[in-house]
Amino acid sequence: MVNLRVGIICGGPSMERGISLNSARSLLHHIQGDDLEVKSYYIDCQLNAFAISSSQLYSNTPADFDFKIESLAQGFHSLSDFMDHLVASVDIVFPVIHGSFGEDGTIQELLERSKIPFVGTRASECRKAFDKYEASLELERKGFVTVPSFLVKGGKRDETDLLRWFERNELDVKAGKVVVKPAKGGSSIGVSVGYGLTDSLEKASQIISEGIDDKALIEIFLEGGREFTVIVLDVGTGSNCNPVALIPTEIELQSHGGFDVTEKDAIFNFRRKYLPTQQVTYHTPPRFPIDVIKMIREEASQLFQHLGLSDFARIDGWYLPTPSSRMLCRRSEPGEVLFTDINLISGMEQTSFLFQQASTVGFSHSKILRSILQHSCSRIASLASYSVQSHSLPGRQKESLGREPDSKRSDVRKVFVIFGGDTSERQVSVMSGTNVWLNLHAFDDLDVAPFLLAPSAGSNLDGELSSRHIWSLPYSLVLRHTTEEIIAACAEAMEPERAALTSYLRKQVMNDLEESLRKQSCYTDFDVPDGLPVKYSLEDWIRLVKEAQATVFIAVHGGIGEDGTLQSLLEAEAIPYTGPGVMASNICMDKVATSLALKHLAEYGVLTIDKEVRRRHDLVHMPISDTWQDLITRLQCETLCVKPARDGCSTGVARLRCMEDLGIYVKALENHLIRIPPNRFSKAHGTIEMPNPPPDLLIFEPFVETDEIKVSSKSRCFTWEGRSRWVEVTVGVMGTRGSMHSLTPSVTVKESGDILSLEEKFQGGTGINITPPPASVISLDALDRCKQRIELIANALQLEGFSRIDAFVNADSGEVLVIEVNTVPGMTPSTVLVHQALAENPPMYPHQFFRKLLDLALGRSMVKNQLAV
Repeated sequence: MVNLRVGIICGGPSMERGISLNSARSLLHHIQGDDLEVKSYYIDCQLNAFAISSSQLYSNTPADFDFKIESLAQGFHSLSDFMDHLVASVDIVFPVIHGSFGEDGTIQELLERSKIPFVGTRASECRKAFDKYEASLELERKGFVTVPSFLVKGGKRDETDLLRWFERNELDVKAGKVVVKPAKGGSSIGVSVGYGLTDSLEKASQIISEGIDDKALIEIFLEGGREFTVIVLDVGTGSNCNPVALIPTEIELQSHGGFDVTEKDAIFNFRRKYLPTQQVTYHTPPRFPIDVIKMIREEASQLFQHLGLSDFARIDGWYLPTPSSRMLCRRSEPGEVLFTDINLISGMEQTSFLFQQASTVGFSHSKILRSILQHSCSRIASLASYSVQSHSLPGRQKESLGREPDSKRSDVRKVFVIFGGDTSERQVSVMSGTNVWLNLHAFDDLDVAPFLLAPSAGSNLDGELSSRHIWSLPYSLVLRHTTEEIIAACAEAMEPERAALTSYLRKQVMNDLEESLRKQSCYTDFDVPDGLPVKYSLEDWIRLVKEAQATVFIAVHGGIGEDGTLQSLLEAEAIPYTGPGVMASNICMDKVATSLALKHLAEYGVLTIDKEVRRRHDLVHMPISDTWQDLITRLQCETLCVKPARDGCSTGVARLRCMEDLGIYVKALENHLIRIPPNRFSKAHGTIEMPNPPPDLLIFEPFVETDEIKVSSKSRCFTWEGRSRWVEVTVGVMGTRGSMHSLTPSVTVKESGDILSLEEKFQGGTGINITPPPASVISLDALDRCKQRIELIANALQLEGFSRIDAFVNADSGEVLVIEVNTVPGMTPSTVLVHQALAENPPMYPHQFFRKLLDLALGRSMVKNQLAV
C-alpha cells in the first residue's frame, strides 16, 4: 500500500507562532516513519504560505528564517494556490497553528472548501469554541457552570456596564480582583490580574491596543480555586464520537522569593507555562478527591461532545473546594468544577500536557500522535483503509521507557542518559536530557534509559559524593518540568496511597480507551509500561552502569557534571561517556582558568577578556562605591559585565552601567533572590535569573559593545549597523582530541537588553539564532578564519566529543574574543547546536547528531582500551 501523505502546517499570524514551530518540530519527530510521507508548510505573519524543508522546523523561532524565507522555500502566490498544492500533494493535513488562523476556524474553512481532510475540529465548531466569551455562553446554555465574565470590545470603554457587573458580582469597585485576558488566543499571552474597575479596564484596553485581540474578557478571580487541565481523545469509530478524558493535571503556582513574586503575579502566564522554573508545579493525577477527578473527566467528555469537537482537545478549568459566594452554584458537594478555556490544537512540545497525560495511561509520544492521526483517517472514507498506529521509526517498539535497565540483553548497546543536578542550570539540564533520551530512541540497536541526578542534601552545592543519589525514571516522570517536580513525583510514586490512586486512574482510563479502540482493526496495544522509579546511591549507580556495560550520555550542566567530577568517577571504572575528559572539563568550568589556558594564542588571533574575581562576602560587606571604583579602574572600562564564576545558561549574567546597578545586583545576592525583574537597572533589560543558592565567587569583565542586530518577521528585514565590527556568536565543535571540527557559527540576537536571557537561549519559540551568519555581517573569508580559530581553541583546551564556544568575532578579520567554553552545552530541542548540525554537508538531524556524539564516546573508550592492552 502507498504511504499516507501528511502535511504539517505551522506558523500563523498570532503571537503563538513560535510555540507552533515547537509543536510542528515535535510532531514531525514523533510521527515520522517508513509508512508516512511527511511534508512541512509554514504560514508567515502576512498569511503567505511556504513549503519548507523539515530542517527549518528545527529553528528556534520563525524570526530565524522569516527574513530570508523567500530564498529558502517554495512560496505560493495566494492561499488559494496553496490549497491547490495541498490537494495534489497530501492526503491529510495536521494543522498545528496555535491561536488565530489555526484554532479560530480559518485554516479549517480553507481546507473544507478545498475538500482536504484534516486532523481536528471542523471550522464552524472551532469558531464557537475558540472565542472564550461565546464558548462560555454556549456552555451555560448546555447546563455547565461558568465563570462570570464581562466582554470589552475594541474602541468601547463602557464603564457604566462594567460598574454594574462589579456590583452584581459583589466585587470591590476599587480593588476587586479579576483576571483580564484576550477573548481569543492561547498560551496565556496577554493574561494578567486586574485590581478594581479602572485597572481592569485599562488592562483590557491594552490587550486591544497592542493588537493581541480585538476583544478582551474580564473574569472573576477564583479565590481558593485550584487550576487543572485535561486532554480529551475521541476514540469513536467512523463518525461516531466517543470522547475519553485522560487523567487531569493540577497546576500549582509556587512562590520562591524575588522582587516580582507577589500575589498580583499569581497566574499561570506564558513564562510559567513554557520555561521550566520553580514558579509552577504540575501534579498528574491532581491532588483532588477521587469523585472530583471523576467529575472532571465525565464533564470534560460531555463538553467535548456538546461542542462538536473532533479527534482531540485540551480543556482548562478550575476546581473550587468550597462553593464561592460569588457563584451561582448548582452543587455544593464535593465542590464546583468549572471549565474556562478550550484548546483546539493542544501544544505538542516534548513535555507538554498532551504527552504527560498520555504517557501516564500507556501512550508514548509516537503512539498518541499516531492514534490521533489514525482516528482522523477513520472519519474519512477515502483514508479509512490506512493503518498508521503500529508503524514507527526503528527502535521505538522495543521501548526501555518505563522500566529499570535490563543488563542481560546483549543484542543492543545500553545508554544511560543522566541529567539534573543542583546548579542553577539543572532545569535546562532536564530539557537537554529529555531531548537526548527521546532522540536516541530512533535507533534499533540502542537501549536508552533516563536517570536524574538528585540535588545534594546539604547546603554545599557540590555536596559529599557519598550522599548523592540518582533516580531511574519511568517514562511519564521524565516528562516533568523541573528536577524538584521529578523528585517530588518520584516520592509520590513510592507513597502507597498516591501510587494506588495513580494505578486506579490509569486502569480506569485505559479500560475506557480500550473499550472503543479494540473495535478498530488497526488497534495495537499501549506501549509505555507502568513502571516505578528506583533510587540509587551514586556509588551503586556507577556499579550498575559498569555491570550493564553502558555508555553514559552526560547532560548534567554545571556542578559535578561539567567540572570533571563525574567524568573522573566514570574513567576510574573504564566507563565510556560523552564529552571532554577530566582535565578539559575542569579547566573550562573555571572561566579564569580558561582565559589563562588560551593566553598564548593571542598572536594567532585568539583573544581573551580581562577578568576580576570577587567573593560574594566581600561584595556584600564592602562599600558599593569603593567596589565600583576599584573594578572600573582595574579593568579600565566604563561599564561591567558580571557573571558567576562557575555557572552558565546566562544565570546571573548582567550588564552594570553604574554604581547603582552594582548595588541592586549585590542586594539580590545578599537576599538570595532567584530573579531580578525587568528594568530594575538604569537601562531597560529583561528578567535576570539568579543562581540559587548564590555563588561564592563572581567575575567582572569589561562589557564588550557589539552592534545591534535587528530582525523583523513582518517586514522580512535584517539590519546591522556594523560600527564596532564585533558580533556575538556561538559555535559547536565536535570530533576527537587534537582533531576537533568547528560547526558553522550562529549569530545570536538579543531581543531585549544587553544579555541573552534564559528564554532566548533555551525556551523554544523565543530568541533568534541565525545560522550561518549573513554574508552582509561576516564575509565567507572572515567566517572561515573564525572557524579555524575556533578549532585552534578547542584543540588547545584538549576538547573532545563535543562542546560549545561562545565568543565575539571581528566581522573583518575573523579574530575571536573568547567569552566561555561549555563542555556540556545545552541540548534542548531548540538548541543552536542542532541548527549548526543541520548546516553541515550532509545535514545531521537531531537523532543523527546525538548518535554521532555517542559514537565518539565509544570510539574514545575503544582507543583507550587498545592502548591499555
